[in-house]
Amino acid sequence: MIVGDLLHLDDLDIRLAWGTPQLLARQITGVTSTDLQDPARYLQPGELVLTGLVWWQPEDGSAALRFATALRSARVAALMAGEGTHGAVPAGLAEACRTHGIPLLAVPAGTSFRAVTDRVYLRLWGGLQAGVQDAAAIPEAARRELAGLIDSGARAAEVLAHAVSRLGVPECSVSTTGGRVIAELPPTAAAAPPAGRATGTSTSTSTSTNPVSDPGTGTALPVGPQENSPFDGWLLHGGPAAEGAATPMLRGLADLLAPLAARAHAEAAARRQAAGRLLGLLAGDGPADLAEALAACGLPAEGPLVTVAARIDGGPDDWAAHALAEALHPLGVPFAAGTDPAGRTAALVAAPAARVAERLRRARPALQARLTGRRSLRAGVGPASAAAAGPLRAALVQARYVLAGAAGPVGSTAELDSLAGLLRGIPPEVTAAFHTRLLAPLATHDRENAVSLLGTLTVFLDHDGSWARTAESLHIHVNTVHYRIRRIEELTGRNLARLQDRLDLRAALLCAPAGR
Repeated sequence: MIVGDLLHLDDLDIRLAWGTPQLLARQITGVTSTDLQDPARYLQPGELVLTGLVWWQPEDGSAALRFATALRSARVAALMAGEGTHGAVPAGLAEACRTHGIPLLAVPAGTSFRAVTDRVYLRLWGGLQAGVQDAAAIPEAARRELAGLIDSGARAAEVLAHAVSRLGVPECSVSTTGGRVIAELPPTAAAAPPAGRATGTSTSTSTSTNPVSDPGTGTALPVGPQENSPFDGWLLHGGPAAEGAATPMLRGLADLLAPLAARAHAEAAARRQAAGRLLGLLAGDGPADLAEALAACGLPAEGPLVTVAARIDGGPDDWAAHALAEALHPLGVPFAAGTDPAGRTAALVAAPAARVAERLRRARPALQARLTGRRSLRAGVGPASAAAAGPLRAALVQARYVLAGAAGPVGSTAELDSLAGLLRGIPPEVTAAFHTRLLAPLATHDRENAVSLLGTLTVFLDHDGSWARTAESLHIHVNTVHYRIRRIEELTGRNLARLQDRLDLRAALLCAPAGR
């Protein structure tokens, strides 16, 4: 498929904003939706990029040029810009695309990105299937039946059930690369393999259907393009009984299922984009009319909604949104997970906070297994909130605070019930400065003397200021405790008979940098 073909897709009303005949002859290899200002590292050569222009601000004259520069560096095929947000494609964006030689197409407000993505992938995969040798393993009559089901909008479970009954392929299942089961037959025998074991292609954009053997689980075949994220590709699994002679038929089935995977990917991208718009409204300082944005995400207008903040240390921002969606799907409740214009990932969920936290803790090990190197998935669950701008913003702040300071990979505001827990969310540069400001004289003393005043202070506060219990714990005379406490008070300027001063010094001890 070439870029110019997009102008002739029935009922989509796509228009050319700028482009030359030579540029319109570029081949399209895939589709990506983004509203990041600099999406270059998430794009692949030859992709068609869809953007709702949420990132574009009229007062920022250089934004369009920066965006086009990122697209050129990624060697994309073309840019499609939606007119729904601003009413028209900005003239500055057309000029930036002209400067960098990127064909620009306009998508009217009445045309959904999902419709565009579906049509593109159906064309791409239709052409691919025509040239796949293994497709011959599926009889033409069965192929037509399955293709008809897919074109009619059937879900994966229905298509898989028909394929198994028509072709006799045993123990088939479809899962995401994150391990979430999309469809399985029979239900008790065809569970997807544990996440992290099925295939090593989760971060590749290859469309290869070479099987991956996984001991104990049979064959796993990529279905459709494997996206940049480790979590949102599809895999077709055949149990041990499907290996050998049945593998060519599985390859053909994987090819037939590819439009379903493309459709699901487009739907997920649209949901993330809608969530990003909602989070963008909440990121603003002024009042926000959330009713339309909540409805676009399928969230209840009255709430309550639970906020979740997430990140993958060392990983791209959008990976966290994909992982969050994978974790929340099994709840079976409305949710919106996406990334705001500042690159912060969050979700709003119509479920109790305790249930959300438990689901994230259960899902995290499998999702973490998909990550390589030192990348680490973390999440913070905020409180339930009314579906209004003020309460939701406050709840998001709490969720992000918990994310920054949780003792484990998944934290919750319900656990924010101690001074130590409260301090963990403060930036380490701030806590380290506070620790030094209050306790530097004691640290200096301890470096120069055999007696540890910091140790004495810790034990004294641990025993609620009891002279006798402190002496017993340190195996010293109570008079020695009195002497050391007086010395601590002299060096710090604090009076340990006062509750306020005790709290300050306790907080300073808790703020000690890691390793001290």
